[in-house]
Amino acid sequence: MPLLTEDSPLTKLLRKPEAAALAKNKGVETVGDLLELVPRKYLPPNELTDLSRLRVGENVLIVAEVAAATTRPMRNRRGKLLNVTLADAAGNQLDVTFFNAYGHERKLLPGVRGFFVGQIGAYGRRLQLTHPDYELIGEDEAESEVEYYRTHWVPVYSVTGKLNAFRMRKLVHQALDSVDHLREPVPDDLRERRSLLGRADALELVHRPRLTERPDPGMRRLKYDEAFVLQTILAQRRKASEAVVGTPRRPREGGLLAAFDRRLPFELTEGQRVVGDVLLAELGRDRPMHRLLQGEVGSGKTVVALRAMLAAVDAGGQAALLAPTEVLAAQHHRSISGMLGDLAMGGMLGGSDIGTKVALLTGSQSAGARRAALLDAASGAAGIVIGTHALIQKHVQFADLALVVVDEQHRFGVEQRDALREKGATPPHVLVMTATPIPRTVAMTVFGDMETSTLRELPRGRSPIATHVVRAEKPGWMERTWQRVAEEVAQGHQAYVVCPRIGDPDPGSLLSSDTSEEDAVDWEPVDWSQLDEGEGEWPDGDEGPEPAPARELTGVYTMWHELSSKPELAGVRIGVLHGRLDADSKEATMRAFAAGDIDVLVATTVIEVGVDVPNASVMVVIDADRFGISQLHQLRGRVGRGTVPGLCLLVTKDPGEPASERLDLVAATTDGFELARADLQFRREGDVLGARQSGRSGSIRHLRLTRPEDEEIIAEAREDAFALVETDAQLRRHPALAAAVATRLDEDQAVWLERG
Repeated sequence: MPLLTEDSPLTKLLRKPEAAALAKNKGVETVGDLLELVPRKYLPPNELTDLSRLRVGENVLIVAEVAAATTRPMRNRRGKLLNVTLADAAGNQLDVTFFNAYGHERKLLPGVRGFFVGQIGAYGRRLQLTHPDYELIGEDEAESEVEYYRTHWVPVYSVTGKLNAFRMRKLVHQALDSVDHLREPVPDDLRERRSLLGRADALELVHRPRLTERPDPGMRRLKYDEAFVLQTILAQRRKASEAVVGTPRRPREGGLLAAFDRRLPFELTEGQRVVGDVLLAELGRDRPMHRLLQGEVGSGKTVVALRAMLAAVDAGGQAALLAPTEVLAAQHHRSISGMLGDLAMGGMLGGSDIGTKVALLTGSQSAGARRAALLDAASGAAGIVIGTHALIQKHVQFADLALVVVDEQHRFGVEQRDALREKGATPPHVLVMTATPIPRTVAMTVFGDMETSTLRELPRGRSPIATHVVRAEKPGWMERTWQRVAEEVAQGHQAYVVCPRIGDPDPGSLLSSDTSEEDAVDWEPVDWSQLDEGEGEWPDGDEGPEPAPARELTGVYTMWHELSSKPELAGVRIGVLHGRLDADSKEATMRAFAAGDIDVLVATTVIEVGVDVPNASVMVVIDADRFGISQLHQLRGRVGRGTVPGLCLLVTKDPGEPASERLDLVAATTDGFELARADLQFRREGDVLGARQSGRSGSIRHLRLTRPEDEEIIAEAREDAFALVETDAQLRRHPALAAAVATRLDEDQAVWLERG
């Protein structure tokens, strides 16, 4: 067979249908990709598998011994059926059935050992494999295979299509033997200083470890490679951003910022003051700011961002605040206008002489309101423009866009953020905010090209939140839940009830004119089982989440109707809010709730971020097992925002083990950073070089951002990559690393980085 390169297409080793299946299911398109597809575990060939641990539906590769084998004629057709009984060292048994005994009955004899691959099924009360693939460890096999099984661990790869575990192993070994030269992206001095194996030795150790070896050093090298290439990309991006020339934006004395600070009815936290000073310093540079501001729910990010926006307006520019939902955009517009008072009424009767306008631009505004907002933005009359995706449309213009603030950045694609940045005459400063705390490893890997600030301290007067899991199937628990809501309302407080769906409105309701859609726009079910990470096993990065069990989910209108008929809630004023209501209805509902005219607000996750009603003291989350950890943490942050302690009740019905674990974690702590780290274990890392924020298809294959040992590798690779790029930004002296960077970036990701 001719020698291959890492860039050779898989069709050099496989037939086109098999290569297409690997590309579709695993993202494996080249020989190099195949070598990066590491085993998910290893089996000792001289130890029988414990058959008692097998489960129905499981895809397995096991080592077992034939205990018995019998044949009998088929009842309804010609030929013989072969029944084989496999056994382990403890005597546990597994049935194997071949509906055509030909070719098998002479091989599968009592006393023979072998590897068996297939999906575990059941017949009666006994587990069985039907027509499994197998390889025997014995003299009937090729001598090379016998020798391999005597001396090596057996790697187990995740399977796809007709490529079973045996075929995958042989395919990878064929690739190892056929590649003429493997790239070494890590310079020799770095490899020596970090005590790393050469790449060829690492791949050999990972894919063909001898029984006297452990694959760990090989995996460490592959993880370092992955981290080093990613950090090199981020370092190049940081270096390129330092060369971009922007416009300094320094607040003037006696301007909006100074006037706002004098009027603040509360004292800024130490963290708010420190971060605020950092933002003002970076706004005053001739290089565009590119900063991530993360903070706990309710830590006061909006005030910090507003002070930066006022500084930009003081300097003669404009600020744009991009929010993910119309409810949040309207909430920002309301709260910012309220905090500024007459400072937000520039040019209007009763407005301050030094004031500006705060404009709101959303997709469902009336034509007149939209026209006025567009004019204020284009003329510069509005120093602050708040909006949703409507802000990034081509016809939206700014007189002088100085600062872009992106709230809840994970809700936006890169193209959307860039489209707004490009509306500046010169590159604007950028502040990205998130209320989802980000672990250090994620910040290093996903936001490594940005400076990061963190607000951990909560403002004074913020009340604690107690969280409890409510098992809906337990008698009396739901009745007590609604009694607690009624008690809070009776004390003059308010409540949220959050549902995962919108559902169909009551036929007589005027609350919505859209009855065709059902699912809540912001709902993303997350019920993912963790991969087995036991001794000697490594996830291959391609195992997908287990689907959540099918169950009828509660809709907003169903819950509204149910609550309206409950005796304990008689006389309670109940409102409805979701993403498909028109803008006027959403605005009217939120104003009524904020004013205390609605006691209980039944809503989807449109209230997840930014909604601030200090009088709301209790939240009930229905079907809570259908939400992710971070989302539940965000939701409960809507209560306890005043002087009254908050209460969050997570209602679930038979959630299953992974979901139950998530709910218990949320109930156990209010530390968002601890929860964010736990959330990573369920949601996975996603695509760190593009718009995909979590899930199966990402650019991280080997690293697990929740592991302390991987965090150390990322930190080392980051230090090395940034030092290297500082002296060789174009990687001219490191062609192998440049090739690895080019290979890692697909076309969309390259555009993302170039525009980012």
